[in-house]
Amino acid sequence: MTKSVSTSNRPHKQHTPEFRQEALKPIERSGVAAAARELSLYESQRYGWRKKQHQARSGSEREQQQFVEIALLKRQLGERDEELAIHQKAATYFAKRLK
Repeated sequence: MTKSVSTSNRPHKQHTPEFRQEALKPIERSGVAAAARELSLYESQRYGWRKKQHQARSGSEREQQQFVEIALLKRQLGERDEELAIHQKAATYFAKRLK
């Protein structure tokens, strides 16, 4: 026999991203618990928001590092293409001279 689990009658409140950003600022000063009490929020909400913010930051840092690496690799590839073109011209020149 299964018992249905009822959720609380309290409506689920959605907070804007701006509110979440501002709500995370007091954490550095007073900690998660005190900051949550100040705004009448659950500590778990603050922890979740902080985790998402950290993941977003680290994700963007990784993307930026990847863009830098891609730019470097493109530049190296271009240099190799130029070197290859020079070697091909030299090989053609010397091959004509040997005939």
